[in-house]
Amino acid sequence: MAEAEDIFLRAKQRTFTGLTEDEQKEWRGPFCFIQAADPQLGLMKTWREGDCDGGGDEWTDEVQLTQQAVEAVNKLSPRPKFMVLCGDLVHAMPSTQYREGQERDLKVALRGTDPSIPLVFVSGNHDLGNTPTPETVAQFCNAWGDDYFSFWVGGVLCLVLNSQLFFDASACPDLRDAQEAWLEGQLQRASQGPGVIPKHVLVFQHIPLYLKTPDEEDDYFNLQTATRQSLLGRFKRAAGLTLAGDVNEPVTLAVK
Repeated sequence: MAEAEDIFLRAKQRTFTGLTEDEQKEWRGPFCFIQAADPQLGLMKTWREGDCDGGGDEWTDEVQLTQQAVEAVNKLSPRPKFMVLCGDLVHAMPSTQYREGQERDLKVALRGTDPSIPLVFVSGNHDLGNTPTPETVAQFCNAWGDDYFSFWVGGVLCLVLNSQLFFDASACPDLRDAQEAWLEGQLQRASQGPGVIPKHVLVFQHIPLYLKTPDEEDDYFNLQTATRQSLLGRFKRAAGLTLAGDVNEPVTLAVK
């Protein structure tokens, strides 16, 4: 069981086993990867019944869709360098009734992924709670690995962020400050060194910076204006793309 769990716990100590700078710092030309978002086991029935605040007592449909996605990914050629799931892995909030079963069944479905394709997990609001706490963040990390970290693929630096700490860190300000300091260090190094300057920088998070335009109004599915503008300004120093989820489909934004 420990070996099987390792595929879900490769993000440790703010890096990712097998995709480290030492192993992947050289640019090797274009490559492909898979961005998925919101498998959210348990959502579909609650959505149909108009009770999205419920935990969802059925998730057979979501498991089947995940299995179909895994089968499709396994058939791709060339082989994707990794597959990232941009948050809301399950629908049940932390410490609620169906959480354990949903996480268990999602892992069973994802274990069908070809072992040569690393699985990268991003935390979402259903994974941490709308207002995360040290306890809910720890629960996520115990199940899926670090909530924020970096990894390298063929000369490209990838940053995985905990966007709930941008949205509402009122119950865990120390965790927010720690991520902020870490992110600043990553962006500084990516743009100015010391060390290897990446060919590109990608940012993965759950909540999109924005959906259509950087100056759009605040919404449930974007980050608040002040936070958004601050991050955009910082990302312009190094990052080329931010990739997110939350709207139950992947969102890709160019940072200009």
